[in-house]
Amino acid sequence: MTEPGPEEKIDATFRNGSLTAAGIILGFSLSFISRWVSNPNDWSRIDIFPMLLLTVGIALQVKVFADLLARDSLIATKYDRARRLFLIGIAVVAAGIGLALINDILGLGSMPILG
Repeated sequence: MTEPGPEEKIDATFRNGSLTAAGIILGFSLSFISRWVSNPNDWSRIDIFPMLLLTVGIALQVKVFADLLARDSLIATKYDRARRLFLIGIAVVAAGIGLALINDILGLGSMPILG
């Protein structure tokens, strides 16, 4: 695949589809963390690691969403950078969810934080 030129632009319709997909996935990520935080179960020290991954991944997704809303996001190099960051953000969120599930399956989160 060739690198785009410095002023090569993408079609606005293509960017709008990417923006919609990014918004839906960001909404899922925020919904997941909201439900997890509002869960009445006790938190433990082991829950800090998945929460950090979720927070970092969501922060990346929010940054990419803001980047895609910018007018200069139609420039191919900026769009490609945003796309790569978004995929990294998805991977980090997925790792956080996976770690939370593993902790839950293994019963590692049964110790309270302050106890």
